[in-house]
Amino acid sequence: MQFLELEGGYLAIAIFILAITAFVTTRDFMSQKSFKTGMLSVGLFLTLAISIHYIITIQRMENVKEEFQNGKNIICESKAIRKVAQSVIINQKLGWQLKGDIFISNQFERSFHTARCIVE
Repeated sequence: MQFLELEGGYLAIAIFILAITAFVTTRDFMSQKSFKTGMLSVGLFLTLAISIHYIITIQRMENVKEEFQNGKNIICESKAIRKVAQSVIINQKLGWQLKGDIFISNQFERSFHTARCIVE
């Protein structure tokens, strides 16, 4: 479930790219082998790219959670208001808590997912 939460958008884009690949490789001007070769190579590339992105994201999330527990500042992107700072500093001293993969605070109405945060 976490994989779909983090990579769902990329999976949708990958399906779209595979649909375009299928459309192009089945045209009359393409060779008979192009569908199999194209779908296999594009599919493998997309699978590899999404898998690597997922692994890197999970590692960063674990690092963010560990450093938060150690008292370090965490920077999370905030797209709520574009006219002010686009990042929020999160720290236990400022009243933030970690519930699962989500940072929450009673003083801040928005929560932040650890996948969208980095260690300061």
